[in-house]
Amino acid sequence: MSDTHYAEKTHAQAGASAFVDVPSPADFPDSPASRAFAQPLMLGLFLPIQAGGWSASTLPRTTDWSFDYNADLVLKAEALGFDMVFALSQWLPKGGYGGVFNGEALDSFMTLAALTARTERIILVATSHVLYGPWHPLHFAKFTATLDHISRGRWGINVVTGHRAIEHEMFGWNRIEHNRRYDMAAEFVDAVQQLWGQPDNFSFTPELSGWRLNSAFVTPKPRYGRPLLINATGSDAGIDFAARYSDVVFITSPAGPQIDRALEALTAHAARVKAAAAARGRKVRTLLNPLVVCRETPAEARAYRDAIVAHADEGSFHRFDSDAHAWRGGIEDRSQAASRAVGGNVSIVGSPEEVADYIVRLHKAGIDGVQLSFFDFKPDLDFFGERVLPLLREAGLRP
Repeated sequence: MSDTHYAEKTHAQAGASAFVDVPSPADFPDSPASRAFAQPLMLGLFLPIQAGGWSASTLPRTTDWSFDYNADLVLKAEALGFDMVFALSQWLPKGGYGGVFNGEALDSFMTLAALTARTERIILVATSHVLYGPWHPLHFAKFTATLDHISRGRWGINVVTGHRAIEHEMFGWNRIEHNRRYDMAAEFVDAVQQLWGQPDNFSFTPELSGWRLNSAFVTPKPRYGRPLLINATGSDAGIDFAARYSDVVFITSPAGPQIDRALEALTAHAARVKAAAAARGRKVRTLLNPLVVCRETPAEARAYRDAIVAHADEGSFHRFDSDAHAWRGGIEDRSQAASRAVGGNVSIVGSPEEVADYIVRLHKAGIDGVQLSFFDFKPDLDFFGERVLPLLREAGLRP
């Protein structure tokens, strides 16, 4: 059953206009998405638009949440040939999670929107909580189609339903049950996709959400069917959502952030995600977020990692992580605390040769792309470009 037929069946009783097929940008050989997907390994950068970046450590570094800092990173990534950049979205009360995660942050959508006119080739992927108060599907479809037009098809959306109660409460309501969030997000994305693809006015009344569309229309239409759609998930409901809608699925290691354990678990996990999409007649790519700690020698890299951990800002990640009981002492708990100080879904620590080898092994495990983050973004990205990227080219993973 195609996605469109699924949507028709799901919403036929809701008084929707007739649904039309909306192609993926991957269906157009000349689209930016197709160019990225043609790479043996997609390469991206996970921007630090929030205070603390991805690492709960007070070790001095340049990493900064400001627009100018992140714009420089995007331009550098583009110059290095990266395929895409991401930015997160968060809604936090005053003080954030405390410590280095003090809540200072740019908005993902607005930050990357501003960069559509300052970049030429790289895909810009903004994280959007599609269920939170401000968004109506008509606004969302119009804004994203406009950005897709400005960027010449380089706009992407990381669709997020939101899981932290504190964020939901900021918008004046209680946290929605997990699976229901995905059902509501499906209604939202169905409506938005139709607004992108419909040649005529479109009407739609959802079953679960408070908005509705009555003879709505959006122009301009996206350049290549629609923008790139991505979501991050590991749950059954999230994987089903990804199988129906996403072009790329942001996965995490089921075995935790230690790279060797992650490699053991990721093959089956990535295969499961891809099989779910294949069962619906679709193809998805998997993306992982490693935080790279790289220095000229293994000893230097491990010393750098140890310094990051020695300056761990434990107060910040006690609040950041909903499972705060995990940080109450013991060998395993100390290991988890160290992982939080370093950051990333998995951490890769080593010399350029070791880092490149781990990335090659991730690719062999079924990972189609890596969305890199660093502790000290500017110098670490420079070093990665100078010393690791040539090794990935030698391995046949990058042009």
